[in-house]
Amino acid sequence: MATPPKDTDPTMIKKPELLDEVVLRTNLKKRDVKPTVEAALAVLGDALRDGAVVNLPPLGKLRVVKSKPLDGGATVMTLKLRTPKNATRAARIDDDA
Repeated sequence: MATPPKDTDPTMIKKPELLDEVVLRTNLKKRDVKPTVEAALAVLGDALRDGAVVNLPPLGKLRVVKSKPLDGGATVMTLKLRTPKNATRAARIDDDA
């Protein structure tokens, strides 16, 4: 994974780091990757807000457990992620390729 700048939390991946990682793994240009990643994130957000169960191997199955509206139109969602038993091994294989 790309080395994060020193002033950021290494346990948090933000959109710029995600885009950089996708660029590294796909060998595509950032201008080609960015709209695709942003569209995928929008689809995921919409599906979760609509209460859909999202099943995305190798990430796993993601569903909303509870949700609470906040002032200003934002919502806090508690999600449950169930990862497949071989997800860690599959991720390592993909990194080696």
